[in-house]
Amino acid sequence: MNYLSPSEYESYGLESTTPAAWVAAASAVMDAHCRRATLGVAQYTERLRMVSGRNTTRLTYLPLTTVAPANSPVISARGRYSIPRRGEWPYEEMSASIAWAFGLPGLWNDLSVPDLDVSVDAGELSLPVNALGLAFSEIEVVYTAGLAALPNPVKVACAQIVRNAQSTPALNVRRGRLDRMYIDYFSDSLLDDTVRELLAPYVAQKVG
Repeated sequence: MNYLSPSEYESYGLESTTPAAWVAAASAVMDAHCRRATLGVAQYTERLRMVSGRNTTRLTYLPLTTVAPANSPVISARGRYSIPRRGEWPYEEMSASIAWAFGLPGLWNDLSVPDLDVSVDAGELSLPVNALGLAFSEIEVVYTAGLAALPNPVKVACAQIVRNAQSTPALNVRRGRLDRMYIDYFSDSLLDDTVRELLAPYVAQKVG
């Protein structure tokens, strides 16, 4: 996905004759830096370990985006319970035996998407509380995330990378096609402090 269209080149300080290959290469560098396939809307499947004693977790790719006709960015979710280690069960020990019998620890259980509390901006997912007190040890979530409309900082960053590439002697060559690996080799020099700051909100980060 190119993050600048030819009609936008001059508005962001690029010559109108800039080859589309430069923009494509800059966009690829941005994707690699942000650790995602695209900054646009895409579907992700993520398996997450739950912290003991908590029923909330944070998804990696932001912002969460609802794709019509869906009503939530979460498409599906499932979780599985685990048997708590000694000292982690907050209730009477007898109740634990009942919970194991009905909760079936270790098996995957489908979750109802409307029952999930989703924070679109923070990417935080809160799970429903099990009536027997069992907590999920692991969940798997299928969801959509990304930018439905590219904001100005993304376009500015793309144009800046192109300018950095054009001013780098080893890359300052007009050609119809640029090899991505060749561009990635120079990614440290192409991603200056300004670009990193502009892209900081979109870098995928796993939260332990």
